[in-house]
Amino acid sequence: MPHKAINKLGELERAVMDAVWQAGAEGRSPLSVRAVHDELSRSRDLAYTTVMTVMGRLAEAGLLTQERSGRAYLYAAADSREELTATSMRDQLSGMAARDRRTAMLHFLGDASPDEIADLKAALAEVEQRHAARES
Repeated sequence: MPHKAINKLGELERAVMDAVWQAGAEGRSPLSVRAVHDELSRSRDLAYTTVMTVMGRLAEAGLLTQERSGRAYLYAAADSREELTATSMRDQLSGMAARDRRTAMLHFLGDASPDEIADLKAALAEVEQRHAARES
């Protein structure tokens, strides 16, 4: 099932994903709806059923995995935040002609900071090394 684009997530969907990603980073994954509800309820007034509905929809969209645990479900992120962002970026560029893709990347990078450009150069060097290793 295709993933919902990260830039199309609503504010609550993003908050749920942030909570799930954070739990995964801390080794507390998978999570119950109750755990996510408790986490999000610290900063907002939310009904348990609202969180349950959002998590179910995120699972249907392929962003969360869902496994049965007794009468409840446990959820984990299907992909990391970085993988989802990369997929979203790739999806945006995939239907463009090469010239248009290059122009879009130039617009994107036009406002990049020196640190972001350094990160991009380092990432490109790493990708080139991986490709060279595969070819040898």
